[in-house]
Formats: sequence, C-alpha cells, structure tokens
Amino acid sequence: MHYLPFLSTIVTFAFAAAVFRRYTFKHGPHLLLWGIGLVLYGIGTLSEVIMAFTFSGLVLKLWYLSGAMLTAAWLGQGTIHLLVRRRGVAWTMTAVLTAVSILAIVLVLSAPLTPSAASYNLSTAISSQYKDILTRGGLTIALTIILNIYGTLALVGGAIYSAVIFWRKKVLMNRMIGNILIAIGALAPAMAGSFVKMGLVDGLYLSELVGVVLMYIGFIQATTVPERESAPATAS
Repeated sequence: MHYLPFLSTIVTFAFAAAVFRRYTFKHGPHLLLWGIGLVLYGIGTLSEVIMAFTFSGLVLKLWYLSGAMLTAAWLGQGTIHLLVRRRGVAWTMTAVLTAVSILAIVLVLSAPLTPSAASYNLSTAISSQYKDILTRGGLTIALTIILNIYGTLALVGGAIYSAVIFWRKKVLMNRMIGNILIAIGALAPAMAGSFVKMGLVDGLYLSELVGVVLMYIGFIQATTVPERESAPATAS
C-alpha cells in the first residue's frame, strides 16, 4: 500500500496546478486558498513517500503540520471566501487562521522527538508511529482538533449547501454533481483517523487517494459550466 501516497502526491499537485491556473484568470481569493490547501495536502502525502524510505524528524513534523493540522482548515477557508458575502468577514477569518497556523508551525517545529525515533520502522505507516515519536502538548492537540473540525465543516458544509441550492433551483446540474463529489471527497481523509484507530493504518493512504481524486473530479465538474450562465455560489 505504500505506493498510494506517491499516486496521491501526483494527483494532488496536478489538482493544485489546475486551481492556481484558474486563479490566474478568475482572481477569486477562494481559488488561491484552495490552492494553498492542496499544496499542504500534497506536502503531507509527499512526506509519507519520503518517510517510507528514510526517517527525518523535519519531514515527520511537516507531515503532521500539513496532513493533521492545516490542510482541511485552508481548504475550508477557501469555501468561506466563496460563500460568505458580508464585507470583511471572510478576510478577518483568514487573518485569524493565518495567526493560528503560525502558532501551530511554531509549536510543532519546536516540539522535541522522543527516543522512539531511533526505532522508526520504514515498513510501517507513519500514522501508526507518530504519536510515539512526536511530543505533542495539550495546545497542539487542541489546535489539531479545532482546525480539522472547522475545515471539514466549512468545506463539506459549503459543498453540500451549494449542491442543495442547485438542486432546488434545477439549474447547473454539473455543478450540483461537482459539489456532491467534493463533499464526499473531503469526508474521505476525515475518516482516516477511524481507520487508524481500528488498526487499518493503510486505510489512511487509500482514503487520501480516494479523497483527492473525488475532489479533483468534482472541481472539474463544477468548472465546466459556461461562464455566461448565472448561478449561486459554488466551487468555481
């Protein structure tokens, strides 16, 4: 199963490139933040690839920061910019997220490693070993939970909200389908923790790949509608 993070990395960075390319034409801040979130997603899966060949304390910390703490929050923040129309609200929330992210980076990069790092097993998924290697304080754990809940609710909730609007108005069915796929894809990595708790650590790798593939397909579906057509806010 260790080849799955490699595939996830390729798909994720291709997805990020497509989002940034659209940003150069549309200039929507939601696209910029989605792109940042996808780069973080890619850093997380790339870290898994590296950690399958060699141990690095820095790579472990980058994996935790990107995969466990920041990715969902930044993807969700992109959706906040797309859906929240009240002036200044989305940017204020982005400023808060930036400050919290900086705090998270400082906490994780300064966290010491335990002696268990010396016995890191290259043949075992990083998700089943990091708790024994990386020292996490109460604040780090609390931020991890808060950032993931916030990001997942914003991304999944926003996608479902947009899909419901299109369904009710019976318009732009491609975008409705795209938002449904994005919601399902976003939930896949969020369920990875359950797989790890059940001892199915390779389920993390599979959920990451399935999640990013579904979100990528959903994004393509949601952006194939002609620009001249009017529509409520969605992943475009």
